[in-house]
Amino acid sequence: MSLELTPSSFLRIGQLSNVDLNEDIHELETEVPRQRPNEIPHNEKLLSLKYESLDYDNSENQLFLEEERRINHAAFRTVEIKRWVICAMIGILTGLVACFIDIVVENLAGLKYRVVKDNIDKFTAKGGLSFSLLLWATLNASVVMVGSLIVAFIEPVAAGSGIPQIKCYLNGVKIPHVVRLKTLVIKVCGVILSVVGGLAVGKEGPMIHSGSVIAAGISQGRSTSLKRDFKIFEYFRRDTEKRDFVSAGAAAGVSAAFGAPVGGVLFSLEEGASFWNQFLTWRIFFASMISTFTLNSVLSVYHGNAWDLSSPGLINFGRFDSEKMGYTIQEIPIFIFMGVVGGILGALFNALNYWLTMFRIRYIHRPCLQVVEAMLVAAVTATVGFVMIYCSRDCQPIQGSSVAYPLQLFCADGEYNSMATAFFNTPEKSVVNLFHDPPGSYNPMTLGMFTLMYFFLACWTYGLTVSAGVFIPSLLIGAAWGRLFGISLSYLTRGSIWADPGKYALMGAAAQLGGIVRMTLSLTVIMMEATGNVTYGFPIMLVLMTAKIVGDYFVEGLYDMHIQLQSVPFLHWEAPVTSHSLTAREVMSTPVTCLRRIERVGTVVDILSDTSSNHNGFPVVESNPDTTQVAGLRGLILRSQLIVLLKHKVFVERANRSLVQRRLKLKDFRDAYPRFPPIQSIHVSQDERECMIDLSEFMNPSPYTVPQEASLPRVFKLFRALGLRHLVVVDNRNEVVGMVTRKDLARYRLGKEGLEELSLAQT
Repeated sequence: MSLELTPSSFLRIGQLSNVDLNEDIHELETEVPRQRPNEIPHNEKLLSLKYESLDYDNSENQLFLEEERRINHAAFRTVEIKRWVICAMIGILTGLVACFIDIVVENLAGLKYRVVKDNIDKFTAKGGLSFSLLLWATLNASVVMVGSLIVAFIEPVAAGSGIPQIKCYLNGVKIPHVVRLKTLVIKVCGVILSVVGGLAVGKEGPMIHSGSVIAAGISQGRSTSLKRDFKIFEYFRRDTEKRDFVSAGAAAGVSAAFGAPVGGVLFSLEEGASFWNQFLTWRIFFASMISTFTLNSVLSVYHGNAWDLSSPGLINFGRFDSEKMGYTIQEIPIFIFMGVVGGILGALFNALNYWLTMFRIRYIHRPCLQVVEAMLVAAVTATVGFVMIYCSRDCQPIQGSSVAYPLQLFCADGEYNSMATAFFNTPEKSVVNLFHDPPGSYNPMTLGMFTLMYFFLACWTYGLTVSAGVFIPSLLIGAAWGRLFGISLSYLTRGSIWADPGKYALMGAAAQLGGIVRMTLSLTVIMMEATGNVTYGFPIMLVLMTAKIVGDYFVEGLYDMHIQLQSVPFLHWEAPVTSHSLTAREVMSTPVTCLRRIERVGTVVDILSDTSSNHNGFPVVESNPDTTQVAGLRGLILRSQLIVLLKHKVFVERANRSLVQRRLKLKDFRDAYPRFPPIQSIHVSQDERECMIDLSEFMNPSPYTVPQEASLPRVFKLFRALGLRHLVVVDNRNEVVGMVTRKDLARYRLGKEGLEELSLAQT
């Protein structure tokens, strides 16, 4: 294959199909107001072009190899020590952030519930409870309004739990703003306001996102948001290193939330990290351990138990007495049945939330409408709670009860309304009450009504423009119907000692959460660590596996579903099973813009300024000046590298090619990472456009390539396993014929009727 060259031209090979668009690399240091469309069309069979890829493959150019060769054993030891220090700092800061969230939520929620309780007690005797309802709904809506405003107008990526976004980041997708300092601040403030506002949410899920942001910031030794560079940890300023630390941050977040360091490691492995190794496991476990210890120490001091270390996580499920609450062989079918129920209810939850999210994408995409919806949900949640408390006549004796805010309402003196305990508490405390309150504490009708209403409230709430998680609401729903199941079983077996409602509340909680998020291994360990009981390990495993199998039969897990709804080019572990008929030639992107090893500066500027293609990777080829023919592939260079070369004027005059162009160091590229300036901000004079630039020193001379006859599964395996951003397709003469990018692989998936191809769109 030969192409005619002119001195001012650059090479395009093939026909236009689709290209890998760049977004964040062009981002200016000053934020540009984001335009929001009047109407957002959505099709679940679309793949968005707005998402850019991260590069988890180091560019082994001459600069990189020279630096690596200079690293002796002592320097290598220093780098390893720095990695452990960073992991310790991640654990400490994540634990402190979790402490801050817990203390603020406890005080603000306590203040709100005291005000509402005193008001209800006051008006119960006098009449006029409608004012109490108005006060409760107004307080909730006002607090949630602030939480939704800061998310919708300042940092929309802080909405939700952040787990789908971090999962995508670790998979290699660049989600704009996902690990920014501003995102962390909005996330922390938003989750506090969401929980205090009485929404059916939890503060544990967002801790995973918070830990990831902390890890991304600490590992770089600087803050691009604050424009502060501490000149430390410069070696780790690349996507590969940053990814590993973000994995540690996610694990530290789980560890702080549940007091489960082993569960945190397994969560990062099962749900988060797409790339793993043994050394990374040790460092992640270390970060998780430090996170739990920090949280435990600070909260123990705060609660006046400085030496007890009695607060291992944001939520402590309390200890189950395994001697009194063991399980027998005849309960195994019961646990399997509960897993089936959890899987069905989880699938129903996900299906309802899917259609609700589709509705939001189409009609509630304006920030002002998103805030109004959040306020509406907060007011409805308060109204539902008030009506259920008002209608309930389930009175229980206060003596011996551990209820924080006992509400008498229409109960006799010395009694409290048990329905109020579910709504006059943060969801975390309600879960613990359902686990450990003695038999007889709840009326079956009360639990049934609460389960039904809270199920729909939690489903409606997930996806609002607020910072919130789904872990605790799922556990609360499951604990409620699980306890109801236990009460029914106790009644049928005439009070058998093994039919303890608290035990079945635990199994129901695991079944419901497993049915929604489809986690098995990590959730088993999290539940075991959070309860401090290994006895129920096997029943929990059984329940979770059953819930996952049943749920997967109907719909995907909640996180995978939302990744799909956002049209993210997410790469699963394996290519679609029916894709062997496709080859690299059929899936690759064309045309490919190639550069010559010694290229004219003006040509480089024109290529980078070409908004019609916006390529990020450019194969470097060698041209023969005698025949004007293109020789084979010589290397690969990235847009970000070319930007740095132009910024530092690394070129020589055309008439003086014998001159040595200016030398750059890897530090120059690391200083520009990750927000490389846009090409529009770099001034190149007309004289400089005629200069030449030698790419030999900066290009990757050994990029990964595949022949055009390679099957899609083989291409997918190479691309996915190595964390590539670009994979060059060559013919039998080593000439470039195309480029495989993430979107080329992600657009093929297994549908209901076999292999289907998604459309690409700038959504």
